[in-house]
Amino acid sequence: MELKEYLEILRKRGWIIVVMALLTAMAGFLFSGLQEPTYRASIQVRVEPARIDWGNVNAVKTLLRSYQVLIYSHQIAQKVIERAQLDMTTDQLLQYMKVDPDESNFTIRIDVEHRDPEVARQIAETTAQVFIENREQWNQKQRREDRVDVSIRDRVRNVPLVRPRPKLNALAGGVLGVLLGVVVILLLEWVEADILRTPEAVRRTLGLDVLGAIPPERKHVPEETPRPAWMRAWRRPTS
Repeated sequence: MELKEYLEILRKRGWIIVVMALLTAMAGFLFSGLQEPTYRASIQVRVEPARIDWGNVNAVKTLLRSYQVLIYSHQIAQKVIERAQLDMTTDQLLQYMKVDPDESNFTIRIDVEHRDPEVARQIAETTAQVFIENREQWNQKQRREDRVDVSIRDRVRNVPLVRPRPKLNALAGGVLGVLLGVVVILLLEWVEADILRTPEAVRRTLGLDVLGAIPPERKHVPEETPRPAWMRAWRRPTS
């Protein structure tokens, strides 16, 4: 297809894309109103060996994964609940929490999402503190050069709102609507692909010249019935 044919399709069916984009953007915006507000508290824990050498550094990289499992455990969660006096089970607490180790800078990031920003902050800070105390107890049983120091690198600074995001959802819905509109147009063009509408299409597809074409049907406008001579000559008297 030539460029002008694509432009003609866009001119004829472009309204489909516009309508689909508006509908899906509106749906995304309305969906945001149904979501419960959720806040995220994040805290970073620094992990570093007491002695810096190649063996200890690689050992700490390996330990980061095991520390992730330790933090995300019912044992730590139960201690957090008891210390923070939270009215929830360990399963519920772990559902709010996400733990990500980063081997590139020897840190562990603890993210907590909750509908109450203060509860999210409390869970994140208490979890980090309980984990640090757990490692300090472990260090007491190790030789000084074999210890792994754990400390809080960045405390919770703010607790931003992460859901809902009406503008972002509306934008995502609009993009999805554009894609759906394009799919609908392609489907309609595929269904009508066998219809030859222009002489150029006939010449290109069949290799034949068009000798004539049936003009489009025009609406019949009834002619006004001529009035009799006596009516044309009659004039309404003036008062």
